Amino acid sequence: MKHILLIEDDDYITRPVARALQEGGYEVSVANDGESGLVLALEARPDLVVLDILLPGIDGWEVCRRLRASSTIPILMLTALGEEVDRILGLELGADDYLTKPFSTRELLARIGATLRRVELDRADMEQSHSLSVGDVTIDLDKRQAFKQGKELQLRYKEFELLTLLVARADEVVPRADLFDKVWGTDWLGDTRTLDVHIRWLREKLEEDPSAPRYILTVRGVGYRFAIHDDEDHAS
Repeated sequence: MKHILLIEDDDYITRPVARALQEGGYEVSVANDGESGLVLALEARPDLVVLDILLPGIDGWEVCRRLRASSTIPILMLTALGEEVDRILGLELGADDYLTKPFSTRELLARIGATLRRVELDRADMEQSHSLSVGDVTIDLDKRQAFKQGKELQLRYKEFELLTLLVARADEVVPRADLFDKVWGTDWLGDTRTLDVHIRWLREKLEEDPSAPRYILTVRGVGYRFAIHDDEDHAS
């Protein structure tokens, strides 16, 4: 049975959501403030965290940031209706998806199911032992580590998946639809701009100058391409 942690201080939300999750076949834990929620997430290691932004003590942003510093547990953030800045900030801090209030328990269950299925597929894909290497970028698929010129890149879960796909198809234009299907799944229900946010994160960690990328190139109207550079190009 999958374990869902709900970090939310509003009883009008926690009670019906917890009940819906239990009826949906999930084990449910509830924390009513950020500090206890973070402790529970790190100790209990749930399969997914549903995280509100406005919490007593430390807020949802800080919970997400601290959790992402040591864990790849999927995080679904609850944001205020129409607050685009909340959604973008959540993605930048490492949230996997978001849901705006008010929401239906049916939609929440669908989002949770889609995220958990994606995680299971990701794990299944990693069963074979192998690595990828293009130019000075190397990816160890077993250990889920990526390196540039021998230095490890500190990547979030989806950043690693995205980079792996691009490197595996190096010098090939990978359409946006393919990236969504492989990294987020065909049943992705979130904002399509999350791809662009993740590409920006990758460039900030991989590129010497993220504003003038050499590795991850945009092919307007189509998708992205991981460019191959020879040794002389890197040495110049």
